[in-house]
Amino acid sequence: MNITLLGYGKMGHMIASLITKDHNIVSTIDLTAPDATHKLINASALKDTDVVIDFSHPEGFLDNLRQIASFGKNVVVGTTGWYDHLEKAREIVTANNIGFLYSSNFSIGVQLFLRLVERAGELFNPFEGYDAFAHEFHHRQKADSPSGTALSVARVLLKTFPRKKTILTDTSHEKIAPDALHLTSTRGGYIPGTHEVFFDSEADTVEIRHTARSRAGFAAGALKASQWLVDKKGFFTMDDFLKDLFN
Repeated sequence: MNITLLGYGKMGHMIASLITKDHNIVSTIDLTAPDATHKLINASALKDTDVVIDFSHPEGFLDNLRQIASFGKNVVVGTTGWYDHLEKAREIVTANNIGFLYSSNFSIGVQLFLRLVERAGELFNPFEGYDAFAHEFHHRQKADSPSGTALSVARVLLKTFPRKKTILTDTSHEKIAPDALHLTSTRGGYIPGTHEVFFDSEADTVEIRHTARSRAGFAAGALKASQWLVDKKGFFTMDDFLKDLFN
């Protein structure tokens, strides 16, 4: 697999560090990274590329996707914060007949954690005495809050714990509505990422937690997803990848 890395910051370097003899990085694209091979997306940067792995910034996501798609290259996107443009992205992918896979978190552990949360919501929902809420921690330099993964957790809970109808991400200075799922965030230090879900009653608390020790899990998952996508066309998520894996 020949890979182009779009965004050559911490995640881009982590992916590069995991490359084995089975894969090859043909280019790295970053406007500000001094060790990137290219500053802009162009024919030279994408020559011989099988798949582009995008961990850049959400502000330029659609423009980047249009350019990559115009060259017919498949894309794996780990950048978050662009999901308001999901349907536009789908249009670009379909019009150019490329393969596209996105996720708020490529860690296999996180993906399995989401499935545990889904099942837990189903189990706890019939018992009216339990309330559900969630919290996440990340390093102080993280650009978005709450994290994309935390929002994915919250959406899973809305689906499987339907007593919750809305997601409340702001600090509450008053009583919280019973149908609001409170999702809170902490930013500080160097934490790679911790996500917690709680089911709480007067009698007890059940907690489900995923703690990342480093970015290596995210990078390894992105490489696995890229290898799965390399010969495919269409619009995919990690759910599609895992369903195929389980089957």
